[in-house]
Amino acid sequence: MNRHYYIAGNWKMFNTRAQSAQLAQELVNELKDGKHKYLVAPSFTNIETVSAIIQGTNIRLGAQNCAPEEQGAHTGEVSVLQLKDLGVETIILGHSERRHSYKEDDALINKKVKLALKHGFEVILCIGELLEEREAGKVEEVCETQTVKGLEGVNVLELGNVVIAYEPVWAIGTGKTATPQDAEAVHVFVRKVIGRLYGEDAASKIIIQYGGSVKPENAAELMAMENIDGALVGGASLKPESFVPIAKFA
Repeated sequence: MNRHYYIAGNWKMFNTRAQSAQLAQELVNELKDGKHKYLVAPSFTNIETVSAIIQGTNIRLGAQNCAPEEQGAHTGEVSVLQLKDLGVETIILGHSERRHSYKEDDALINKKVKLALKHGFEVILCIGELLEEREAGKVEEVCETQTVKGLEGVNVLELGNVVIAYEPVWAIGTGKTATPQDAEAVHVFVRKVIGRLYGEDAASKIIIQYGGSVKPENAAELMAMENIDGALVGGASLKPESFVPIAKFA
């Protein structure tokens, strides 16, 4: 297995520029000897500030979303061209908050995925089921649909720039975490779906992160699972004292 652990921090809609600068600087100091791949994704308004601080370090710069169009009359949206201009390397797409709070469907997410890949970005594609979907026994069905539709029209070469993040919606920000065994089962399943779409080699290479109440206390146990290749961290990424231990899990 030649997959490397990838720990990403999604800062969501938190922090002023000053707070973002302080957090970024602390992470640069604390993670400079870290052995894994790291990313932080600040709010759009804080990207330029954070970019200047993490440039040339081992921390990648991410954005939490992008518009589905390259440019034009799209009031309130942010384009891939603008993100590239700020030094963004990775875009998180299909996060459950975008799907459920802002009603983004698979077709819209797929449009964004293809546009981001076309412009050379790495994409973290988020998938995951609601609590009622899990209780109805639809975990695999939901995750398969979101994976297949999210990657529609993406070729095997482009897939090399795709990371999948499995985030059970019922575990995001709730303090509930899927057990490592539950999470692993879904990761195994999603890897099979990728294998069916793109072949075994692509399936063995793709990074699949887990997201959903990842904390210093459970990070190592989750990462010990064979098919869990990292974490997409929400709340715990906003403080160095919680993000650094996750990022440096042993």
